[in-house]
Amino acid sequence: MAAAPTSRDAVAAAADGALRALHGTFAAVSVWEREHGRLRVLVNAGELTPEEERFPEDESYPVHAFPEICLHETRAGGSPHAWTAAEGDAPRVAGLRRRGRGCCVVAPIVLHGRAWGELYVARPVGAPLFDAADADFATVLAAVAASGIAQTERLEEVRRLAFTDPLTGLANRRAVDVRLEEAVEQHQRDGVVVSLVVCDLNGLKRVNDTLGHAVGDRLLERFGSVLSLCGARLPGALAARLGGDEFCLLAVGPEADEVVRTAEELCRRAGELELGEGVACGVASTGDAIGPVRSARRLFRLADAAQYRAKGERLAGPVVAGREGGRWDPVVRLADRPPAPPRAERRRFRGRA
Repeated sequence: MAAAPTSRDAVAAAADGALRALHGTFAAVSVWEREHGRLRVLVNAGELTPEEERFPEDESYPVHAFPEICLHETRAGGSPHAWTAAEGDAPRVAGLRRRGRGCCVVAPIVLHGRAWGELYVARPVGAPLFDAADADFATVLAAVAASGIAQTERLEEVRRLAFTDPLTGLANRRAVDVRLEEAVEQHQRDGVVVSLVVCDLNGLKRVNDTLGHAVGDRLLERFGSVLSLCGARLPGALAARLGGDEFCLLAVGPEADEVVRTAEELCRRAGELELGEGVACGVASTGDAIGPVRSARRLFRLADAAQYRAKGERLAGPVVAGREGGRWDPVVRLADRPPAPPRAERRRFRGRA
């Protein structure tokens, strides 16, 4: 479980390990969805029936049919312990018979003092029944599984924080850099269209100076929601806050025209916010005549140059790189212009002249 890259892999490792340790032929890990009052199966392992899947989409059971899962929470000083069931025992008997199994052992998985879910291991009809020693062992295995799940959840939270803007909940610059590098490689390999929409939120400084930073934060949050809403029009698009008042949408796959229409919708909705002064928006897409895109940096420079022009001309809609003359488009020429030398170097060259 410690080596599992995702929580799904972690619970799969728990089910596979318990299956071997308890000499079962089937195992499952389920989570208790308290808000719905159901046990939802996350993973099945071992010999599956035709109705079972390794990672089921919607296999769940009402928790009131299996009240043992929460016994330790309702008893003073109660502690989690596994229990066994065999043919003739309720309420597991119907499920056992329907799937051709003869007995099972079930152990609650407890995280932070509360029942998180359960570990279930079964044997076929005719196999030795689980006994008290098996139940004790299953209790230990469930505790090990709980520890592994808790560790995986902590790691996923760390990963989430590392790639998430804390104010808006959108992706951050690091997440964009990683995804854009991957997208440009995919474009070079397979010709997939990669598009970047860069936005600068107008009027944030005025809001901060006149109404306070709390109101400015509210503007950032509201625009973040608008960006997420518009980004949902593009399958798989990544909505992000780059920092300060800068945001972006990264789309991989949709055609350039579809991305431009989304950018137009974004500008319209941003202009309707009661705070701020709309957005300056620039678009760069490999689907337009912008020349070869061999690096993420070039696509960023193109989108940024388009946004810079939109801001300078106070345009209400997006500027799209390459749509006013291809490689001779002013935006493309601006983005491809070599960076100016540092000020000290410029002074040195002037002195030589």
